[in-house]
Amino acid sequence: MSHIKAALLPTLALILAAIVLSAASSAVAQPASLLRRAKKQSFVPPSTSPEEQSDAYQGRNNGTLARQPIVPGKAFDRIIHVWLENTDYSAAASLATFQRLQKQGQTLTSFHGVTHPSEPNYMASAFGSFFGLHDDNFSWIPKNITSVYDLLDKKGISYACYQENMPFQGFQDYDNKQKNYVDPSAPDYTFYVRKHNPCAFSSTFAKPGTERYKRNRNMNDFAADLKADALPQHIFVTPNMDDDGHDSGISYAAQWVDWFLSDLLKNPHFNSERTLVVLTFDENETYAAENRILTLLLGNAVPQNLRGSSSDLYMTHYGILATTQANWGLMHLGRGDVDPILSNIVPFVAEAAGYKGNAQVPLEKRPLLNLTGVTAGPLTETQYQPFFAPTKQAQAANGAGGAGVLLLPGLDPNATPDKGPAPKNLKLTGGSSFYRSQANVAKD
Repeated sequence: MSHIKAALLPTLALILAAIVLSAASSAVAQPASLLRRAKKQSFVPPSTSPEEQSDAYQGRNNGTLARQPIVPGKAFDRIIHVWLENTDYSAAASLATFQRLQKQGQTLTSFHGVTHPSEPNYMASAFGSFFGLHDDNFSWIPKNITSVYDLLDKKGISYACYQENMPFQGFQDYDNKQKNYVDPSAPDYTFYVRKHNPCAFSSTFAKPGTERYKRNRNMNDFAADLKADALPQHIFVTPNMDDDGHDSGISYAAQWVDWFLSDLLKNPHFNSERTLVVLTFDENETYAAENRILTLLLGNAVPQNLRGSSSDLYMTHYGILATTQANWGLMHLGRGDVDPILSNIVPFVAEAAGYKGNAQVPLEKRPLLNLTGVTAGPLTETQYQPFFAPTKQAQAANGAGGAGVLLLPGLDPNATPDKGPAPKNLKLTGGSSFYRSQANVAKD
C-alpha cells in the first residue's frame, strides 16, 4: 500500500461542518479561570538544577528505568516533548527566552493546537483523537483503543512521561496538593494535575507492578534516570501548574524553560547526538482566535543548516505524532495521525524518511481548531457516540511510517463510524458515557 492518508471520526467533514456555527457560540467561550490567571513574575526553582532530585517534590526516586537498546530512527533517536500552557503565539514569541532558543533550532510558525481546553490536546497528542472531550474531567480510555505507546511497544522503543510534582510513579488521582514551595507561607497548592499527563489517560497505565505503570514517572525519577543515562527514547515532560504558565503566566514559564533547558541541552545524557526536543504549548489563550501556538524544534537532531530558520508548513499536534511514526517506521492509529489536512510532519524528518505526504493547506481549507464542544465521541455527554474502530479507508491505508493501522484484540474492526449510532445528548435522553457499558470495548 502507498503512503495514503485517511481520516477517522471526527472526520474532516465533521470538523469543517462545525465552522458554520455562530461566532457567538459557546464553542469559543473563554474559561474565566484563564482570564483570571495570576501573573507571577519571580520564578522559584524547585532545585538547583533539573539534574538533581528535589525536596520540593513529594517522594524520592526508588529506582531508575532499565537501559534499553537504542532503536535508530531516520532523523532522530530520541524525541522529548516539553509542553507549556495556554499562550498565544505572539505572547510567547515576544519573550527573550524563546527568541534565544529560536536561534538554536527551527521555529514552526504555523503550528496549532487541535481544540480547547487543555486535556483533549494532551490526549490527542498520544491517541490521535480527543474522542469528543471538551472539558478537563477525569476520563479513561480502554485498553483496546490504541495510542502512540502501543506503536512504540511494537518496535521495542522505550518511553516515559515525566510529571513535575506528581508524588510517585503510576499515580492515578485527579490532582495532587502539597506544601507550597513557591510560597511556604501560603496554603498547600495543587501543582500536579492529571489532565496534563498523556500517560494517565489509558487504563493500561493504571495497574501497579506493570511495565507501563512505572513509566508514568515524576521529576525526581527524571533526575535519577538522567544521571544513570537511562532516559528512554520517547519522553513527555509536563511542568507543574506554575512552571508551565497555567497559573502563573508566560513570563514565569519562560524562566522555568531557562532553568530546565539551559544545562540539559548541554548534557549528552539528555541531548544526545540525535535528540529532538519539541518545545510547544497545548493551546493558545485567546479562544476567539485561531489556535496557533509557538513550537520550537531543538536539540542535536536539528540539522545545522536549519538552526535559526523557520517553517510555515501547516501543522498540528497530530503532525508530531505522525512525525514519530515516520521516523521509526511505526504503524498508525487511523485517527488524526492520518488526516489529510491535520497530519503534516516535520519537513526535515520527512526528507530523511523519504516521506512525500506533506501538503500545503490554504487558509480556506483549514478547519477551525479553536472550537470546543462540537465534536461527537465517547467522552462527551452532549454528542455521545461509542468508541469506534478506524474507518475502512484508514484500515486500508499506510501512514507516515509506511505501515498499516494497528488494531488491538477486543476491538471489532467492523464497528466503524459509518455503522454506528447517530450522536445523542445523554443529558436529555439519559444513559452513561462510561466506556464499560459499551459492547465494542475490551473489559479490564
